[in-house]
Amino acid sequence: MSKLTFIDGNDVRLLRSGKEFFPELLGAIHAAQQEIYLETYIFTADPTANQVRDALKAAACRGVTVRVVIDWLGSGRAAAETLVADLCAAGVAARCFNPWFRRGLARTHRKILVADRAVALLGGLNIIDDLVSDDGWDLPLPYPRWDFAVSLRGPLVRVVFHEVDAQWRRTGKLNLRARFALMRDLHHEAKVARTRLSPAALLVRDNLRNRSTIQKAYLQALGQAKRRAILVTPYFAPGRKFRRALTAAASRGVQVTLVVGVGQFALQDAVAQSYYPSLLRQGVRIIEYHKTQLHAKVAIVDDDWATVGSSNFDALSLFLNHEANIVIQDAEFTAELETELKQGIADGSEVQEADFSSLPWTRKLWNGFAFLVYRNLMRIMTSGHYG
Repeated sequence: MSKLTFIDGNDVRLLRSGKEFFPELLGAIHAAQQEIYLETYIFTADPTANQVRDALKAAACRGVTVRVVIDWLGSGRAAAETLVADLCAAGVAARCFNPWFRRGLARTHRKILVADRAVALLGGLNIIDDLVSDDGWDLPLPYPRWDFAVSLRGPLVRVVFHEVDAQWRRTGKLNLRARFALMRDLHHEAKVARTRLSPAALLVRDNLRNRSTIQKAYLQALGQAKRRAILVTPYFAPGRKFRRALTAAASRGVQVTLVVGVGQFALQDAVAQSYYPSLLRQGVRIIEYHKTQLHAKVAIVDDDWATVGSSNFDALSLFLNHEANIVIQDAEFTAELETELKQGIADGSEVQEADFSSLPWTRKLWNGFAFLVYRNLMRIMTSGHYG
């Protein structure tokens, strides 16, 4: 259904939250013989994260080339710098991404591991225990954070490798000529890799060659949807194009279900809820997820299109930060993910149009105010790309 061209012959497995993700991550690190690349937004110092840290150090000690990129803001300035110093002292090559915003406002929000160019892990999970909140408060969660990643083997791993290697080089010292050469090589690699039609493709978003890649993939999938679409995000605040794609699909009879995380940030909840009345009137079904912290960034469309990744449906992910999603065009994988999403819907509460038509004026005023603040701030931060 998608105009994307995909790489054939990939083994893509769904990983559900930390229970399945961290054993896979640690297993790939322990098994690596040549090189490991790890890129993450949050890398904490809890017992789970310390296992990953120690595994990276052990890999470096046995002669594996280990390169780690940690977001300076996402992991906290002092904590990120301390961790990088600790890793470097153990022989790991580690860097912070964009310290002190020296290269603009963008953050790396990607969560990727590539080991020996043979296996890649990609999705929404940071290096943090999934029973602890990731908002800096370190609060215990009632249930494991609801999140997903994929384990990938096959020819698409080569494309993922070139992306994380390019990010590693960009975080170092590259002159302008070298940066243009890197962009050219990445463009060539994408062309070479996407020569056969098949089940999986990598989507990355940055502020140079891939400004709208992930949003365009969603718009295309929604535009071609025939039966149903289920979209899950912790933060919902997309631009007009994305919202129109949702309502346009609903208006032509597609069952559109939006699952949104709530309860983490009051301002973010108000912004998301400012969109509810219009979406509900036009037939979009909205589920608020309360069971635990929702961190998943996933979607399915019809029976053979699914995506798992790091991109939220908000201005920061769609228009500013570096993100990475994988799109899988496979009925079996889509059905497996659908089972998980249906359970999430059952664990949430459905929002009714009447709930918002009867809101007190103070609540409506607060939602409207939050929307205006968010929209204007994001327009400034994204240089006018958010609308």
